[in-house]
Amino acid sequence: MSCPTILTLVRGYDGRELLAVFVGGALGTVARAAIETLVAPEPGHWPWPTFAVNIVGAFVLGYVATRLPEDSYRRPLLGTGLCGGLTTFSTMQVEMLRMIEREHFGLAVGYAAASVIAGLGVAWLGSRWARR
Repeated sequence: MSCPTILTLVRGYDGRELLAVFVGGALGTVARAAIETLVAPEPGHWPWPTFAVNIVGAFVLGYVATRLPEDSYRRPLLGTGLCGGLTTFSTMQVEMLRMIEREHFGLAVGYAAASVIAGLGVAWLGSRWARR
């Protein structure tokens, strides 16, 4: 049994849609890296850069998913690509683990709760704003 190549994995997908996701993801990732470089959080403190990009990304995704038609290339460009590259669940998890390792349990729980609650809230607001 042979291992599938990237070409067999993407066969059947629209190349323009894949390109839109790739370009959006690259832009989102570069934006997040720039923000985290400019505003590096101190260990044991609230990780504002990650929190901010996750909240902004959730709002934009709520708006984009509601406002843009499913057949528009802007939706995968801005939604899956840009928002997917901008936001980072894995970095949030690492930051919480570091808080726990430093015995900042309250900060870790607060960060987790605030991230989930605020993320859901702003995604809802973005969706609601798109319906105006």
